[in-house]
Amino acid sequence: MSGARGRATEYCGVGPMPGKGSNLSAWHYITGEFRGRAFKCFEYRYTDPLSPTTQSGNRKLTYESVFLVSAPGPGAYMHMEPPSKLDRVLGRGPRKLLDVPEFDAKFRVDRHDEAFVRNVLTGDVMAFFLSDQRAEKNPLRVRDDELFTWYTGTMTPQDIEDRLNYLCDVVERIPAQAWTSA
Repeated sequence: MSGARGRATEYCGVGPMPGKGSNLSAWHYITGEFRGRAFKCFEYRYTDPLSPTTQSGNRKLTYESVFLVSAPGPGAYMHMEPPSKLDRVLGRGPRKLLDVPEFDAKFRVDRHDEAFVRNVLTGDVMAFFLSDQRAEKNPLRVRDDELFTWYTGTMTPQDIEDRLNYLCDVVERIPAQAWTSA
C-alpha cells in the first residue's frame, strides 16, 4: 500500500511528526466517523540518519502511528504526557501547573493558555487520567479543534479501535465550556 502523499504535512509539529516539512506521506491513511466524531489515523515513516545501518546497508525505518478525533470546538495548544526519561535526566520534572500533587507528579503538561488547560483539566478529568492506565501510554495533544495521540510502531485494527476509544473517552469528559472559552 502506498502512502497518501502530502497528507501528513499538515500535522508537522504534532507528537512524533517533524517540526516542519513538505509533501510528507501518511501511510495507511484512514478517515471516517467513530462514536459520532470525525477521525483520522495514519502511519508516518522515516529513517533516522543517526540510526545504525542494516546488513543490506539501509537505515532502519521508524514507524509512528498517529490518531486524531475532532473536538467540539477550538482549543489552545496543550500537550500532556508522563515525564520522559530525558526529562528526568535533564532535571525537567513535571510542570507544576495545577497544584494537584498526584497529577503533577504523574503528568507533564505544556500549554500556551493556562486558562484553557484549567478548563480542560477539571477535578473529574484529572481523576480519569489518574485512574485510567491508557493515560500513561498515550500522550495527548490539543491543536485547534483536534485531539491527538500517537505511539511508535505500526498500526493494527485493534490499536486503531483502542486509541480512538481513548480519545473519544477523553473528549466526552472535557466540559463543553472548555471548548467555547478557548
